[in-house]
Amino acid sequence: MKIWPRRKRVGLPWLSLPLGGLLALAVVVEAPWDEGMVAATALETAALDPLGGLEADAVSSSPRGLTEAPPARSAELKRGETLGQVLASLNLTPAEAHRVVESARAFADPRQLRPGTRWAAWNGPAGEVERFDLVLAGRGEVRVERRQEAWEANFRPFEREVRRRSVRGSLEGSLESSIARAGADGTLAYVMDDVLQWDLDFSRDLQPGDRFAVLFEEIWVEGAFTGFGEILALTYSQSNGRQLEAYRYAEAGAYYDAEGRPLEKMFLRSPMAFSRVTSRFSNRRFHPVLKVFRPHYGVDYGAPVGTPVRATASGTVLSAGWDGGGGKTVKIRHPNDYLTCYLHLSRFADGVRSGKPVRQGDVIGYVGATGLATAAHLDYRVQQRGKWIDPLSLGGVPAEPLTSTRLADFRVARAAMQESLHSGAAFDPSQLSGTSTRLAAAAPAVADRARK
Repeated sequence: MKIWPRRKRVGLPWLSLPLGGLLALAVVVEAPWDEGMVAATALETAALDPLGGLEADAVSSSPRGLTEAPPARSAELKRGETLGQVLASLNLTPAEAHRVVESARAFADPRQLRPGTRWAAWNGPAGEVERFDLVLAGRGEVRVERRQEAWEANFRPFEREVRRRSVRGSLEGSLESSIARAGADGTLAYVMDDVLQWDLDFSRDLQPGDRFAVLFEEIWVEGAFTGFGEILALTYSQSNGRQLEAYRYAEAGAYYDAEGRPLEKMFLRSPMAFSRVTSRFSNRRFHPVLKVFRPHYGVDYGAPVGTPVRATASGTVLSAGWDGGGGKTVKIRHPNDYLTCYLHLSRFADGVRSGKPVRQGDVIGYVGATGLATAAHLDYRVQQRGKWIDPLSLGGVPAEPLTSTRLADFRVARAAMQESLHSGAAFDPSQLSGTSTRLAAAAPAVADRARK
């Protein structure tokens, strides 16, 4: 699935999954990087690589400096499976299994372990379990070892670092492949969408020949790339001459353009990340089900069933239920007499009900084909003071601007980021004066907003 520039009369592939991240301490690393790190154990490697496994004949170099034999058994927690059940399958008595669980509890709550959590067990000379390892994704490894009649647990946190660098390129084909040609993981496109979501619709505004430059954080765990942190600076120059700039000013917790104006607006450009527009706002459209001409007061976004739908603005849920031909529909009331509607949903997000406040970007439902619909899609509508308006022409109300004191500090940070963005020079926020020393503290992107 790719993020493609818009082309006439060609269906656009879509993307809807969110991009995750990991909390980490900021570490400045200049390229080329020294990757001569201590090798991970076979269990850790499998945890970092979701496609990897623990080979029966593997022998790996342990971070503790020891060469160890492979585990006797290893697997992942299945849905509905408990840690106690896993230990019972290893022929531990109920009393022993209880002691292992209680020892591990100091570092991991057994009730909070998720399906997919990796574990491994090593046997002693007599065939009994003498060691049990549990990998906590993104955190570290819990090791529980037999000490005669007792079990002793310890925890080794994974080594994490944030590496900052920049890439530049032009749009040829999909945005993902263009970013990959520039030298970064293609999923950086998801983080770019988070930053420019108020001004650029990635499903219809991208054009071949557009140019981009991105200064960003990569998160590495145990020497393996695991995702992105924040985008620190970004420029996107469209082939029609329009240029967008974004600079993260962490002191204010937001992105600003080159003049210090906030990028955040009252409305997002789209209720879904990387969907495609299949039908536009019209006063006279042929209805595919009713076979008559009638107004279409929304914009249809084609996407598979289950694609997350996000609230385009903060507000209060007016209703969440069946709405005739609209099927399962969520209506949200916003300031200044705005109303947004999300039609044909397959289901509502947990907790979405009348009277519930929602924030911009919150997932409020999932794409479906309920009501009068021929295929899975979202019909997104906007009304102001009782009048339907074209969502694609909707203007945004900017957030609060920076104060004069912060604006001066922001300009210092912006200049440093611009230098790194366009020359590839290392960017170190600790070298900046004033409050900018805390600029761009490492944190995951997003999260899990609707892309999250």
